[in-house]
Order: sequence, then structure tokens, then C-alpha cells
Amino acid sequence: MAKVSGPVPPLAPHVRAALAAALLAALASLGSARPKRVLVEPRAPSASSPSAMGPLAVCPPGALPDGDACVPFRRGDLDEGKALLAERNTHTDKRGRSQSYEQIPRQPDRPAAYEAYLFPIPTAPDEKLVVGGYDLHRDDQDQRRGAHLSAVGHGGVDVVARRGTPVRSLPLEHQEGDAEIRYAGALFGQTVVTSHTVRQGGRLRDYVVLHGHLDGIARGVAAGRVVKAGEQLGEVGDTGSEGLVHLHLEIRQVRDGVDVRALSGHDLADNARTVPVDPRNLLPLR
Repeated sequence: MAKVSGPVPPLAPHVRAALAAALLAALASLGSARPKRVLVEPRAPSASSPSAMGPLAVCPPGALPDGDACVPFRRGDLDEGKALLAERNTHTDKRGRSQSYEQIPRQPDRPAAYEAYLFPIPTAPDEKLVVGGYDLHRDDQDQRRGAHLSAVGHGGVDVVARRGTPVRSLPLEHQEGDAEIRYAGALFGQTVVTSHTVRQGGRLRDYVVLHGHLDGIARGVAAGRVVKAGEQLGEVGDTGSEGLVHLHLEIRQVRDGVDVRALSGHDLADNARTVPVDPRNLLPLR
């Protein structure tokens, strides 16, 4: 073949257009042939065909295959809680005035029986220890009242136990990270309040948990301290409710725009800053 010397003449416009169209078609075919990434949870190899697992076999627990790599994941990313929305209700206070308030009732998919849940104190399965349940969702006449009660309705649960029973930090459903002490002192008798960050409805929300009527507060428990699951907060008692030894457990959702770190004491139970929640929405199931 004879060599061609000198500059190569430019391609005709119609030839350049044809080559460009062919290149675009080739790229499109490559893109359509690329397999879609599917989020598949790793599973144990089958004893009958251990070599049939392919790339799934090389990913450790807590990671998912992404092409030829393993990407760590959190369970909350796949199974997070749904958003808990407040509803409005009214009741008549002890002075006969109609009071309107917001509260978050139990979600239909959460068990109604309190025995289905774990509490910050030890309870045996099917042991009926709740003597006062959440009732802010009920009609006015069905909410708790009493001559010796300071308020109408009950925004938490009362769990009876022997005096001195340890009260321990309990993670909430879909909680991320450890809890933090927000307050320790007089509120509902001697009270320890913890804050918890929970993933719900595609976002993180803050909740506070009030542990009230304690006989005493555990040594070292103070605002700002991080507490892990199972750490002791105090002991069951009857401060502020003399004669009825029990734990008052109340969970409240921090309102949007409120910095939970700036709340202390009565602010933590102020309806303008936090909303009472039926604890069954957030207590872990047994």
C-alpha cells in the first residue's frame, strides 16, 4: 500500500454527521445494557450451593453489594419509623374551662396492650403493671380526673414497682445514637429527663422522656451527660405522689424549630415546646 503524504483532507459534512450518529447509538446501547443496581440484603450461603451466591457472599453483615464493592448500611435506612403527626383534642379543666391541646395518639399498627412493650424498669411478660395509661386522645369525660390530681388527663403511663427498683435508660424505636440527660431534679417529684434522636418519615426528630416520682436520682446523673442503654437513672419512688410508689413515664415530641438543648425543667413539659405522645408509639416491643 502506498503511503499518503501531506495533510488529510477534511471529511465532508454528511460523513461527519453519519459518524456522530453511529457513535451516539453505540453509547446508548452501552447505557441500556448496564444492569440496574438493586438493593439486596446479604444472606447466608446455602449449604446446597455455596458457590452460587456470587458477589453477595463477600459482603459482611451490615453491608450491601454495590457492583464489586460492599457499602455499609444502617437498618434505619431500610426500616425507619413513620412520621408521628399531632392531633387536636379538648377537655374541661378543674376550673370548668374548655382547654384545647395537641397530642399524638397511638398508631393503629402499634399493639394496644402495654404488656407488649419494654419499660425502663424490669417487667415480666404479661405482667400487668400499668395502673394509669395515656388518655389524652379520649373524649373529655373519659380522661383521668381526681380530687388529688393537679391536672385533667394523663399524658404518660404509671407503672407500679417496688420502691428502690432501678430505673434505666431505654432506647426508643428507631433511635439513633445514645440518649442524653436534659434535666435531673424536681418536676414530677424527683425526675430525670432524657433526650433521644429518632429517625422517622425520612428525617431525624427529637423526643424527651420524663422519668418521674423517683425515690432518688442515680449518682453522676446530670444535665449534658450521655447515657447508654441500660445505665441507671434513678430508683422507683413516690416523691410528688406520696402513697403511690410508681414510675411516671412520659414521652414528648420536641416541636419543629425548638432546640431541645435549650430546654430545662418545666420547659420540657410545656405544650408550647413539646407535644405529648402515646408512649406505645416509641417504646420498644418485647
